[in-house]
Amino acid sequence: MVERLDPTSRALALPIWQGKATASPLGGGITNLNLLVTDATRRAVVRIGDDIPVHQIMRFNELAASRAAHAAGISPGVIYHEPGALVIDFVEGRTMTAADLHDQDLLEQALALVMHAHRDIPRHLRGPALTFWVFQVVRDYAATLEEGRSRHREILPELLDEAARLERAVGRIEMVFGHNDLLPGNFLHDGTRMWLIDWDYAGWGSPLFDLGGLAANVGLDTTQETWVLGAYFGSAPDAALWQRYRAMKAAAALREAMWSMVQETHSQLDFDYKAYTAEYLETYRRALAVSQG
Repeated sequence: MVERLDPTSRALALPIWQGKATASPLGGGITNLNLLVTDATRRAVVRIGDDIPVHQIMRFNELAASRAAHAAGISPGVIYHEPGALVIDFVEGRTMTAADLHDQDLLEQALALVMHAHRDIPRHLRGPALTFWVFQVVRDYAATLEEGRSRHREILPELLDEAARLERAVGRIEMVFGHNDLLPGNFLHDGTRMWLIDWDYAGWGSPLFDLGGLAANVGLDTTQETWVLGAYFGSAPDAALWQRYRAMKAAAALREAMWSMVQETHSQLDFDYKAYTAEYLETYRRALAVSQG
């Protein structure tokens, strides 16, 4: 029987370190365990995690997206990988907060990275890459929650009905390669430039998901949303775009809430997923009301 190492021991056992190596936890992760490893020559981030089918996370896809994002100049470089471990260059910097991204200059930098990703990552992708369609994700989460007898089972039929209406409102989409997890903490500023990190959920989908997800996660107001849509699409948003965007923004918040519902029973990380679920259900309800207004 092969002994299974704890995450820190597993990170330190990787065959890439020179001299004595030490590891310390990196805060902020709510899907993976991230460690900062320092050896005689460098510091690197080690992400420990296998495939997570309940979240449709496939590590081959994360690796391909991470490599392409680095080649496009968007994300730090991949140093090493093996099943269950991904090692990335460490960038000294500050993770963004929602308050940071209300600053117009920082918001502009963040949107520029997102646009850069949508435009240029496909030029560097190698091999197969996943599709990310939020409404399929929501339906799959609902099935997982039902099977697991989640405490949220009673509201699932209502959420699925609402999601179906949102999907119809979104309609046909333009395809881009999206990040699909634009939480403030996935933007890192090193004092000179901004980086976009953590490509677990990357895949082909609608640009509106990244734009709506960014707005929902940061709490952008209507003036800021108008600027984001105008800057992204090159002209002021019309009524049809607003309708599709607001539907996708609500769907992005719903996905985050249901992601957290699943995490409540599937994750071993020390994080208050119940509070996170409640927060994003409230964000979803507000976004849904606006989309129906």
